[in-house]
Amino acid sequence: MPLTLQHLTYTYPSCVEPVLADLSATLPAGWTGLVGDNGCGKSTLARIACGLITPDSGGVVPRLFSVYCEQDASAEPEALYDFAAAYDRDAVALRRALGVEDDWPWRYDTLSSGQQKRLQVACVLWQRPDVLVMDEPTNHVDGPTRAALTEALARFRGIGLLISHDRALLDALCSQCLFMAAGKVTARPGGYSQGRDQADRERSTALHDREQAKRERKRIASEAQRRREEASRSAGMRSCRGMDPKDHDGKGRVKLAIYTGKDGVAGKLSARMDSRLARAEETLASVRVEKRYDGDLWMRAEPSPRKVLHRQPELTLPLGDRTLLTPPLTIGHTDHIALTGPNGAGKSTLVAAIVERLDPAVRTLVIPQEPTAADRQRALDRLAALDSRSRGRVLAVAAALNSDPDRLVEGGETSPGEMRKLMLGLGILDGPELIIMDEPSNYLDLHSVEALERLLTAFPGALLLVSHDQALLEATTAIRWDIASADNGTAALTIGWR
Repeated sequence: MPLTLQHLTYTYPSCVEPVLADLSATLPAGWTGLVGDNGCGKSTLARIACGLITPDSGGVVPRLFSVYCEQDASAEPEALYDFAAAYDRDAVALRRALGVEDDWPWRYDTLSSGQQKRLQVACVLWQRPDVLVMDEPTNHVDGPTRAALTEALARFRGIGLLISHDRALLDALCSQCLFMAAGKVTARPGGYSQGRDQADRERSTALHDREQAKRERKRIASEAQRRREEASRSAGMRSCRGMDPKDHDGKGRVKLAIYTGKDGVAGKLSARMDSRLARAEETLASVRVEKRYDGDLWMRAEPSPRKVLHRQPELTLPLGDRTLLTPPLTIGHTDHIALTGPNGAGKSTLVAAIVERLDPAVRTLVIPQEPTAADRQRALDRLAALDSRSRGRVLAVAAALNSDPDRLVEGGETSPGEMRKLMLGLGILDGPELIIMDEPSNYLDLHSVEALERLLTAFPGALLLVSHDQALLEATTAIRWDIASADNGTAALTIGWR
C-alpha cells in the first residue's frame, strides 16, 4: 500500500511564506529520491511523512510505522541498545552485511563517523519499519562504507524516502525521484540521472515555448498598436473636425458610415487585439524556465607556463601507529588528479605534505573541507574590501554555484558549503595555477554539486581533488592517486589513469 501525501501546506513559525504549499505526492514501495536545493523543505516534507511534524493543512494516509534516520551520524539511534542485545536472524545478517562489531553499540561515542553510520543504518533496518526516511546517509563516509550501505538499503522492502546529494546512490536505489522547488514537487520516474535528463528536456521545451510566446506577444502588440491608430483616425473622422463646413458630400459619407455601423469596425478590431494581447501576456507569464548560470568563469585563466608545478621523491609519512608510502609524484600544469582512499588512509596527511613542499611561486588555491572561523573571517573581510568590479566577479561565481549572492554580501551566518563557494570565488581573482580541494561536495545540494562539477571540469590549470563522490571525480579528473591499506600497518599510494 503506497503512502499518500495530500495537499500539504507548512509554514515555519518565523516565516511569512510557506515552505510547502498545497503539495501532494504518492510514495510507493521501494525507494523514492527527494532532491532539491538546500532549504527547499526536503527534511520538513520527510518529517511530515514520518509523523514527526504536523502540517498546517493536508494529511498523510495511511498512518504507518515510520522511522527517520538522522543525517548526523553522531546521533544515537533510538533502538541502539535493543539492537545491541538482539541476535535474531535479521540482527546477525545486518551485522555481517554492514561489518558491525558486537561491541560497537556499547562505545558509540568512540566510533568513527563511518562506523556510526553503519550502526545507525543497521538499527533502523532491524526495526523493519513500513516507512523509512534516510537523510544524507553517505555524508562523510568512504567508498567501502558507501558500498555496504547501498547493498543494505537495496534489500529494504518497505516505503523508502531518500534525501541525498549522492547521485550514484540515488541512481542505484530509486524507482522515482521527487524534485522539489518553490514549495512544490515534480515526480519523475527512475533515478536521479534519468529524472535530471527529463528535467533538462522539459527546460529545453519551456525555453522554446517562452521564445515562441515572446515572438507572438511582440507580433500581437505591433498589430494592436496599428489597430489603435486606425481607431483613433476613425474617431477623428466621425467628429468631422477639420472638414470644410461646405463639404456636404464628406459629411454625408461620415453620416452614412455612422448609420451603417462601418465607422465602428476599427474600434472593435482594436478592442479584440487588446484582448488577444492580454492573453499573449498571460501565456508568456505562465511559461516558467528554471534559472541557470551559463557564463564562462575561466575566461582569463590559463595554465602555468611551467610544465611541471610540483615534483617530489618517494615519501614515508607517519599516520599514528602506521605509515604511508608514496612513489615519486608529479603534478603537471594541466593535470586533473583525484586522490581517493578509505577514511583514515592518509589523504589529508598527503595533501598537507604536498602543500608544505609546493614552490611558493606556484599560484595555489587550497580550499579545506572544514573552513575555520579564521578562514571565514578572512574571506568575508576580503569580500568587503573589494572594488565593485572584483566583488561582482566573486558573486558571479557564487551565482554560478547555485548560491544567493545577497546572503554572502550580508555577511551573516554562512554554512561550510557556502563559505567554500566564496573562497573559490575569491581564489579565482588571483588566477590560480593549481587548485586543491578536500571533499568539496560535502554540505552541497545536487544542483550546487553539478554546478561545481561544470566549473572544475572547465578549469584549464591543475586540479587536485580529494573526494568520495565518484560521479564528481569521473567528470572532473583523469588521473587517479589511490591509497590502500595493507595488513602490515602501512598504506601505499598507487597511480592510475582513467
